[in-house]
Amino acid sequence: QVQLVESGGGLVQAGGSLRLSCAASGNIFRINAMGWYRRAPGKQRELVAVVTSVGTTTYADSVKGRFTISRDNAKNTVYLQMNSLKPEDTAVYYCNANIQRTAGWGTYWGQGTQVTVSS
Repeated sequence: QVQLVESGGGLVQAGGSLRLSCAASGNIFRINAMGWYRRAPGKQRELVAVVTSVGTTTYADSVKGRFTISRDNAKNTVYLQMNSLKPEDTAVYYCNANIQRTAGWGTYWGQGTQVTVSS
């Protein structure tokens, strides 16, 4: 089994910062891309940022220049540093990873962590 466990969400005022972490554990042979998605109330889930195993990053236009994704391959952990937060960043944030187990590749999701930005 594989688990993705997120931490770091919470309540912050507009302009503030939060750092999300997501650690993968279990029967892991290799991890390819790791990323963060979010779902705001009444909206569909959207990509926030993704980082490949070699460090190539992609960001949604709405977070470019404010959010930074990074990963520690030795710890199977991905981070999302969120600065200059806005009320529209309020959402449940989900970690995602493409993981190779002995049985093959699969896409895995964390349980989600709530981020609330007050105006």
